[in-house]
Amino acid sequence: MRVIVWLFRAAIFFVLFAFALNNREEAVIHWFFEQSWRAPMVLIVLAAFALGCAFGIFAMVPSWWRHRRLSRTRMRRATDKPVVAAPAAPAPETPGLHPPRDGL
Repeated sequence: MRVIVWLFRAAIFFVLFAFALNNREEAVIHWFFEQSWRAPMVLIVLAAFALGCAFGIFAMVPSWWRHRRLSRTRMRRATDKPVVAAPAAPAPETPGLHPPRDGL
């Protein structure tokens, strides 16, 4: 199974590497007020991917915090419940209180 996973990872790497080699041409991003940015196409795609990942992570942070807070309150409530005392263990047997058994 590990071999298959590593082959899959290698295939993805080589596909992305071929994509980067095929898109070495310079591309222009036109911003507002006649500002522009010139960079290789692969860097522009990489920057867009990184910004998308960062935006997704920042969008999920409030939800993560809410779930973390709910989990903490549930754990606190679970540990605040009164503990039921276990029944007392019988006293250890002392020799001489019971009649001897036959054959021992």
